[in-house]
Amino acid sequence: MTNVVLMNLKGLALPEENITVSIGGSVERAVKGEYSINVKAILTEAWQHTLQSRMYINIALLLVTVFGMIVSFITSSFFGGIERVIEDPQLLQLINVIVTIAVWPFMAGIEMMGVYHAVNKPTKSKMVLSFLHRGSWVALCALLTSLLISIGFQLLIIPGVLLAVLLSLTIPLVVEKNLTPVQAIALSVKALRFKIMPLLAIYSVLFLALISLAFPIALLIESSLAPLAVMVFLFGLSYLAPWYYNIKGVLYREIFGIYSEVKSTDTALSHSTNKDSDHNGSDDTFSA
Repeated sequence: MTNVVLMNLKGLALPEENITVSIGGSVERAVKGEYSINVKAILTEAWQHTLQSRMYINIALLLVTVFGMIVSFITSSFFGGIERVIEDPQLLQLINVIVTIAVWPFMAGIEMMGVYHAVNKPTKSKMVLSFLHRGSWVALCALLTSLLISIGFQLLIIPGVLLAVLLSLTIPLVVEKNLTPVQAIALSVKALRFKIMPLLAIYSVLFLALISLAFPIALLIESSLAPLAVMVFLFGLSYLAPWYYNIKGVLYREIFGIYSEVKSTDTALSHSTNKDSDHNGSDDTFSA
């Protein structure tokens, strides 16, 4: 009987219109701690996304890195050259601020690539240009989070690490939820504090992976095999960097939810399919 209904529904000429739905968690539940983080499941899902989409993230990262180097070189030349900047801590700090302001509006696109992958949306490297309309807010948020994390590390290492984890999802909140930097920082801290240990476990895996990739360079830096070690590091980084952003995307979906547009006919079919699954006793919960 259900199959007949589905066949009839597919045959109807229903008007198509885009409907915005929220996939995953929600802000309301997040601030109450009403969400769960399965460390293994998140790492595994993000790795699958990485195998499918790492090329676009890597190209985007390369473009943004080159742009950041150009901005750094031009700004350093204006202040008397790279040597002078390195010798003056205040100038070096100023250069870092300028590069942050210039680069992060484009980095927001890379952050959102991970978010899009979490809901199975296709991405392209040109997404680095897609969120420049929020660029001023993104740059300000990046500066504030960097400042808070730096203060945490100057006080003690542990507060810096905790702040880095608690503030790790602020940029998507600014872009996807249209929050101000202060609102995004406050919301991120309120929500992520409930699951600090699973989050630390996830970011620890990433950190250990980075150390493992850098270890051969440190070991062989003065030998003839140094170029080979660098090549191995770069190859591993081409997987690790996209994995990092995909992990953040999956975390963001599970904690705050992601707004996504679907067609009204797709929504109707989805509801019918879910009812059929419930009738058969199976679970058809969305899984990105």
